[in-house]
Amino acid sequence: MIRSMTGFGIATGSIGARRVSVDVRSVNHRFLTSTIRLAGELARFEFEVRELLKKRVTRGHVTLAARFEDAVADRPAIDERRVAAWVAVLRELKGRHDLAGDVDVATVLRLPDVFAREEAPGEEDGAALLLLCDQALEAFTSSRAVEGATLAAYLQDRLGRIEAALGRVEARAPERVQAHREKVRLAVEELLGGSTMDPQRLATEVALLAERIDVGEEVARFTAHIAAFRQTLAGAPDGVGKRLGFLLQEMLREANTTGSKANDVAITNDVVLIKEELERMREQVENIE
Repeated sequence: MIRSMTGFGIATGSIGARRVSVDVRSVNHRFLTSTIRLAGELARFEFEVRELLKKRVTRGHVTLAARFEDAVADRPAIDERRVAAWVAVLRELKGRHDLAGDVDVATVLRLPDVFAREEAPGEEDGAALLLLCDQALEAFTSSRAVEGATLAAYLQDRLGRIEAALGRVEARAPERVQAHREKVRLAVEELLGGSTMDPQRLATEVALLAERIDVGEEVARFTAHIAAFRQTLAGAPDGVGKRLGFLLQEMLREANTTGSKANDVAITNDVVLIKEELERMREQVENIE
């Protein structure tokens, strides 16, 4: 299945007592590059997340981010019981020793063990994070496939237009060769004037000149490239964008050769049309994984 290199996927769930949101998005790139952003203590699982991503994606610049949904969850955890105990102790000392000043927040927060110690995420948290990432990647892959199907339909339509133009070139080519042969023969006879020339030799020279404008081989190779392109679109394994790009280069090579050899207005017009369609296809193929 053809997949686009642009896509988006999201998944939400719980990791421990927190709600976490994971989103994955990507843009075009020649190779696979990834940016992983994991909130807080989840960062310790970056390696596992990156390895999971590599198994699901072959090309594109991919950004995966895991965030805590509730911003409050990112605040430092304070042990309120310990704070209350410290306040009681400070007030008792103030009264007992007749100390001046108030017991304020700044003073309390500087005391030991006011901030609660959060437990480091364990293996269960890592497994929960990877499950969320896998769900987000599944949605991400589906969005790529939907856009890929649209791209494949577009490319098939462009191929149809190219085949129609190539068919006209193929039909015109023999007429063009025959016309050129006759033109060369008449030119040779005119140059010779009343002189005679071996008919066999004349036929050979005319045939050699005509061969230089014969585009039959180019059309045959072009047709083979189209078949290979269609086959790749129909049963594409992962990461076919590069192969499709290579086939387009080969088609353009044959189109250029055909245009330079034909020396015919009708064929030249169709070659220009073919090259325009190939350029449109190239722009879209650059977005295929």
